[in-house]
Amino acid sequence: MHPRYLFPFLSALLWSSVASAAINVTFPASPPPSSAVNVVYDNFLGISFELSSFNTLWGESTTTIPPAILNYLHNIRSRLGDSSPLRIRVGGNSMDESLYAPDQKQMLTFPDPDAPSNNIPTNFGPVLWDVMGAVSKQVGGISFLVGLSMREDRPNWGVGNVVETAVAANKALGSNLDGFLLGNEPDLYSGHGNIPGYNISLYMNDVGTILDSLRDSPSGNLLESPLIGGPTICCSWDLKDVITSGLGNYRYKYYSMQHYPTHACAGENPTNTNISYFLTHSNLDTFVSWNQPGVARAKAANTPVLLTEYNSVACGGSSVSDTFATALWATDVALKHAANNFSSVYLHTREYGVKYNLFDPPSAPPDPKNLNVSSTETSVKSGWKTGSVYYAELVLAEVLSSTGSVVVDLNLNNSATNPFSTVAAYGIYDAGGSTQGKLVLFNYAYSNASSPSQFNQTFAIPPRLKETVSFRLLSAPAVDARTDITWAGQTIGEVGDLTGEQVTTSVDCWGGCEIAVPGPGMAVVWVGEDDVWIGNSTLPERAVSGGRRQRVEGWRVGPLFAMICAGLLCLMH
Repeated sequence: MHPRYLFPFLSALLWSSVASAAINVTFPASPPPSSAVNVVYDNFLGISFELSSFNTLWGESTTTIPPAILNYLHNIRSRLGDSSPLRIRVGGNSMDESLYAPDQKQMLTFPDPDAPSNNIPTNFGPVLWDVMGAVSKQVGGISFLVGLSMREDRPNWGVGNVVETAVAANKALGSNLDGFLLGNEPDLYSGHGNIPGYNISLYMNDVGTILDSLRDSPSGNLLESPLIGGPTICCSWDLKDVITSGLGNYRYKYYSMQHYPTHACAGENPTNTNISYFLTHSNLDTFVSWNQPGVARAKAANTPVLLTEYNSVACGGSSVSDTFATALWATDVALKHAANNFSSVYLHTREYGVKYNLFDPPSAPPDPKNLNVSSTETSVKSGWKTGSVYYAELVLAEVLSSTGSVVVDLNLNNSATNPFSTVAAYGIYDAGGSTQGKLVLFNYAYSNASSPSQFNQTFAIPPRLKETVSFRLLSAPAVDARTDITWAGQTIGEVGDLTGEQVTTSVDCWGGCEIAVPGPGMAVVWVGEDDVWIGNSTLPERAVSGGRRQRVEGWRVGPLFAMICAGLLCLMH
């Protein structure tokens, strides 16, 4: 347990029912030069799908696509600019253990009923590309990263399945194909017993063989335009070592990594169930800087770095993975990576019942021991469950700009290094980093279901940013809440539809203003020229609830009123 939460009584006395004194937020006119070099876009936060879960989540054909997945994805895509496709990665351990079967009629088949849940091999057919293309068309544009196996068909790489997969995906997906991720976590091949004794040197030999075969494919040179990403390491190798061992000699489109702060591979324990870890902003510096020398080298070579998979607790999550704490954490992590030279990050989701999932169908597959039994009847129904981290997708799509944003950790109250700080803040510079755009304010003050009182924190916004600022809240009744999470007053319904009124608050701020953020919670404050996204992102034919309305609340707020309001636990929303 984090020392901040060792003494609940003392914490309650410190916070009581009255908000702390206002914290002054400093927002420099321009980002520091070290930050200005990394411009990110509104589609920065993508979704990573484990291949073995794809038929349950996306349907088994173009005629059985669940309405819920269309809403979940369209909610994000509709918040992005016209030229910003939603980023989707299809892969994981299951794809690195799978074979493409060009004559297979089913999208996925599962040859091993006894496969461990963390590594379910599949055979996948052309229907996979059909479904991916159909969903992209219906939600308004998706850019796909597709995994290429380095663990299957090894003796036949020159003419075998890797080339066949790449040729088929390239032809079927066309402009929707962002690239290929060659291999998945090769630094674990030896430790997991996949390829005993595997090391960076052997890996580089294999990469060279595969790239040669892709240049000489039956469809011509697949590498004429950069399409390959890698090494997609997670744990044992350093990115810098892989680059300098030979990867830097190849024309890679992306360098990729995957990272989780902890794991539950051997079950739950005090470390992976410690909710306070996810409420401590200073922990992010260690988490994000894991491979900074390699990231710096990639940046110097103008090769974008992707975090193609992250979530709270590896190997299926723990009891904290579906709480509101991880919604805040997933948002904070994405912004911290944007501030540290990453070009995109992807939240990972898997098969039914994994605790960190972004969303789950109404019930388990009909026969969990035989995944070849169709799950369509279940998946197309309402009753889907939304995971807390999904809300980070909505927030990031609105926070970052289609004109390009530079993200800076403002180190509010020394939160980047002080483990006792209960606040954090980011400055978002839009128009490629040239203008002050938004402020993102985190209040990590602790409350839980057994003590659900709100601990407000007031943030003082500096004057002369904008005459009237608008803000939205990400909030929940408590930090361990699993339901009633809202973004801008809305929550996710039973088919991925947004329910409730969309709430935006407007405040007179030319002379400065104060904004109260409930604890736990987060606010996004628009201080620049970017429009606040307003609308109903539920696909009209997929809605199950009534219409959504936009509500804008506006008032003039003086410092005295803000202090009184905070003391009464007035939630400005």
